[in-house]
Amino acid sequence: MTATIVPPTPDILARAADILRIGGLVAMPTETVYGLACDAANPDAVAGLYEAKGRPRFNPLIAHVASQAMAEREAVFTPLAAKAAECFWPGPLTIVLPVARTASVCDLARAGLDTVALRRPVHPVAQALLDAFGGPLVAPSANKSGHVSPTTPEHVRTDLADRIALILDGGPCAIGIESTIVDFTGNTPVLLRAGALGTAELEDCLGVALARPSDSAGITAPGQLKSHYAPRAALRLNAATPMSGEGYLGFGDHCPREGNLSPKGDLAEAAANLFAMLRALDARYERIAVAPIPQTGLGEAINDRLERAAHRD
Repeated sequence: MTATIVPPTPDILARAADILRIGGLVAMPTETVYGLACDAANPDAVAGLYEAKGRPRFNPLIAHVASQAMAEREAVFTPLAAKAAECFWPGPLTIVLPVARTASVCDLARAGLDTVALRRPVHPVAQALLDAFGGPLVAPSANKSGHVSPTTPEHVRTDLADRIALILDGGPCAIGIESTIVDFTGNTPVLLRAGALGTAELEDCLGVALARPSDSAGITAPGQLKSHYAPRAALRLNAATPMSGEGYLGFGDHCPREGNLSPKGDLAEAAANLFAMLRALDARYERIAVAPIPQTGLGEAINDRLERAAHRD
C-alpha cells in the first residue's frame, strides 16, 4: 500500500470516511500540522495507528470533534473549560477533561487515563472529514513518532506513505506548530503543552493564571516526552552564528546563508516555517545551529519544540 496525495473533493472525503469506518488510516490537514486520523472509538484502528507511527502506547492521543455537542458527549466540561471552548474553538486549543459516561473514545486512545484530550479544528478539510465521518477522530501528527512534525502533504508521504491509505491535500499548514494543551480537571487550569495559542491570550479569556505541571506528573497529554519533534541532525540552540559544517536556522537579524524562519522577526511566520525548514536542513547536515528565538508569545511554543528536538536521551 502506498498512499496517494488527493484533493479533498466531496467524493474523496466520502471515500476517506468509509476508510476510517473500516479501521483504516487517513492523513488530514489541520491549521496546526497534518494529522494521522483514525476512528477514536475503534481499539483495533487505534492500535494500527500506534504501530504505523511507532508511537509508545503510554502517550495519549487527541480526539478531534466536529462540534461542541460532540465534545460534551465525550467529556465533562467545567465552567472554565466551557469558557475556553467558547473563546477559542474551533482553533488550536486542546482541552483535557474527565471522560464522560457517554464517551466513545476508547481506552487505548486515552492511554488508560480517566481523562480525554479534545480539540475542534478550524481547518475546513478537517471539519469536512469529521462531518462526513460523524464521530471523533484521533489524529496525532502524521509522521514517525518523535520525528519533525509534518506541515505539507509531501512531509506525510516521506514518513508514512507505505502505512496509510490516503493523504488529503490541504496545502501547507497555516500555523505550522501544534495546539496548546490545557488540563481543566482541577481547580486551576494547567498548561501541559505550549502551542499555537498564546498563554497570555488564554489567561486573558479565563481570567486566571495557568499553572505548570510538576516534574513528577507523568505523561498526561501528547508532546510531553523530553525528546520529541526531533530531526536526525544534532541541534545547537541559541547560536548567534553557525560553526564550520553546521546548517543554520536563522531568525530576524541573525541572517543565515539559507533558511531564516522570519527575516522580519515575526513569530507567527517563524512558527509556520519551523518544521519545514528543520526538515530541509536535516536532509543536508549532520548538525544544525539555531538562532535565538524570543520567549514571548508564540516564541514559548517554538522554543519548547526546539528544546525537545535538541534533547538526546
